[in-house]
Amino acid sequence: MGYDVCVVGGLGHVGLPLGIMLARAGKKVVLYDINTKAIDTVSKGKMPFLETGAEEILKEVIDKNLFVSNDRGVITESHFVIIVIGTPVDEHLNPQFTIFKQFFDELSDCLRDGQHIILRSTVFPGTTEKIQEYLATIGKKVMVSFCPERIAEGKAVAELRALPQIVASFEKQAEEEAAGLFGVLTDDIIYLTPIEAELAKLFTNVWRYIQFSISNQFYQITAQHNLDFYKIYNAITRKYPRAESFPSAGFAAGPCLFKDTMQLAAFSNNSFFLGHAAMLINEGLPYFIVSTLKNRCLLKGKTAGILGMAFKANNDDKRESLSYKLKKIMEIEAKLVICSDVYINEPGFVTAEALVSASDIIVLGTPHKEYADLTIPRDKVVVDVWNFFGNGGLF
Repeated sequence: MGYDVCVVGGLGHVGLPLGIMLARAGKKVVLYDINTKAIDTVSKGKMPFLETGAEEILKEVIDKNLFVSNDRGVITESHFVIIVIGTPVDEHLNPQFTIFKQFFDELSDCLRDGQHIILRSTVFPGTTEKIQEYLATIGKKVMVSFCPERIAEGKAVAELRALPQIVASFEKQAEEEAAGLFGVLTDDIIYLTPIEAELAKLFTNVWRYIQFSISNQFYQITAQHNLDFYKIYNAITRKYPRAESFPSAGFAAGPCLFKDTMQLAAFSNNSFFLGHAAMLINEGLPYFIVSTLKNRCLLKGKTAGILGMAFKANNDDKRESLSYKLKKIMEIEAKLVICSDVYINEPGFVTAEALVSASDIIVLGTPHKEYADLTIPRDKVVVDVWNFFGNGGLF
């Protein structure tokens, strides 16, 4: 049984939506993964995480054009092998290329001549070329391309078709093949060299991270002076086109933005001071919240509640969420910290209504849409950096 595409690590947030959409477009796709729980879930036509519109399409294509397997042999049986693991940063914020080398060492017996390896997730600049060279040194006659994923988590079904697809290869045949593959999703293909594409992906995420840091810095400045940041924000952005990209304040978290900023810093020989400053501001926002509450004598002996633990609104992904960082810091100062999330269920979590009732201080960690109807008594201290409840984000 041959496949057009094998997505390695195919049941995660990047691989699964891509596999579903390629299958819907007529490609024969197999998702290779070793996560047995996710395999069982997806095989039944159910999504293991929230992704708008994906489950309906999954039910249409599963066991028709889309297959799930934990058998490494499916890699050999596929022409395109899409890799969706990224290059993480270590405890010193340096990239770890050796993870890719180890990955391909383990995968090498599954690769055959003529296959096309496509790297999809963010990688450190130069990684694609190093992988191509390494595979050649171990005798693998394969094509290697880098075609970065740029979707917003939770919006993959729409954005995989709406956004242009970047294709970067070392040779014409590989470029044409990759363009043909992603051309089933969109006619808008952008061609770059691999290192240009690697930087384009990093720049995309780092740009967003820096934008968030500017808003978070402005928010902190106004809060220190007991001013309403959102009154000023609304004055700036109202009918003023040059401020259209000015985001609101809030936790800038998740598995990509911070990591990719540190990768770009490493690539620039740690001279990317703007990126480091953004990291200090965004990662420091939970500390700012706690220190402000502490300085205003609002924490000692009190119960604090964190409303929303996912890293972004209307999502169930908690990876690198700053709400968990806030919890750890706040537990040092408050009598008790309780947590709630609409989409995440963990031991000790309570309902949003129970949290509001039990807490003296309520910090909105994640502005899930379900919280809009919450009734919060006026005697509660509410920290709403997002201005979700319309109180100006004041303490």
